[in-house]
Amino acid sequence: MMSATTRRLVSFALGTRPGERATTAGAASGVVGTIALGYLTYRALTLASNAGGLHRLGDGGPADVARTSPSRRYRISLLVPARDEEHTLPSTLPLLLAQGADEVVVLDDHSSDATARVARELGARVLTGEPLPDGWIGKTWACQQLADAVTASDADGVGEDGGADEREHLLVFTDADVTWRPGALDELVAEMDRGRTDLLTVFPRHRVGSFGERLMVPLVDAAFVGHAPVPVIRSRRRGALAANGQVMAFRRAAYELAGGHAAVRGELVEDVRLARRARDAGARFDVVLGGAAIEVRMYDSYAAAVEGMAKSMPGLHRESRLVMVGAAAWFLMTYTLPWLLPATPLVRLVRALGLLDRAAVNLLVGRTRPVELAETLLGPISPLAVLPAYAKAISGRLTWRGRTYPAARRGWRP
Repeated sequence: MMSATTRRLVSFALGTRPGERATTAGAASGVVGTIALGYLTYRALTLASNAGGLHRLGDGGPADVARTSPSRRYRISLLVPARDEEHTLPSTLPLLLAQGADEVVVLDDHSSDATARVARELGARVLTGEPLPDGWIGKTWACQQLADAVTASDADGVGEDGGADEREHLLVFTDADVTWRPGALDELVAEMDRGRTDLLTVFPRHRVGSFGERLMVPLVDAAFVGHAPVPVIRSRRRGALAANGQVMAFRRAAYELAGGHAAVRGELVEDVRLARRARDAGARFDVVLGGAAIEVRMYDSYAAAVEGMAKSMPGLHRESRLVMVGAAAWFLMTYTLPWLLPATPLVRLVRALGLLDRAAVNLLVGRTRPVELAETLLGPISPLAVLPAYAKAISGRLTWRGRTYPAARRGWRP
């Protein structure tokens, strides 16, 4: 027989009085609410852990220490793969050029616009991308060409005194739409020095403009800061690693130890795969938030967000359509379905926790303006908004900026 405490818990879950039979709707509320409560409790504990374990650049703290110019301690190459970015570069590239790196190199990846001309006029060194070889993804090929171009000259490097440049070489890959605020590179280098890190990946703070972006883009933050505690991400535990190709800073030796982008040439989530190779080869890995120092506007519309997120979904879901279907259903059950079920005490608790989850994510990553915190209210409909991206990824019709990408390789296998 059930104890009195157990009966009270069951009644709480089903929304009934002790001894009262539950309706079908009440039973559904109990099942959904119990599962969602367990998941949201895990996320709450993870977010609490990460609030103390994730450093934000630009917010002071351990990395904000006295330091010499990074260009004096390292040879730093800022490497920018760019495809159809003529409208983005005028706002981001001047800030990148002002960071004090030894060189800023932009690779024009077969743009259909004036990307190369704009980058050259702004003062960057510009490379013209070679044709895409079989078996490569566009970004991995662009990044490998950038790395090859700047490392080929290492042996001939000349220091400020006219002698050989023996400084350690840092390769910093950054997307063209990433905004580097003044001093951001100094903070990044100081963070690498503080942790003696061989690979540092940065999750920039997101800027959004349209309503559709507010529905979609915060899900990227939610997936990162809530999926696993930082100590687990930093560990060598298989599958727990998180990385972001928008900003990845390598010591050259670590990049070569991982095999460079050539080792992940056909991967849509090349950032995670490359970071895992580096970590498994013995490189010291860390992850930080961009905070006030490094920001990005990933997409400029809801349609662009759907297309861009769909491209990445197979790689983030084990290349399995079945896993993608399960993930979409899970998010709907946790954040949307409770608002459609009878408002039992458990369901009301789950609704509140779902909203608090969204607010906590924004606070953790530094998106604290009133309009950003108000995005909390969009939490119940965001899983609906992302369904077209899941549908596109599951169908296999993946395109981005005129290129077609491979579908989930595992099909309907888990």
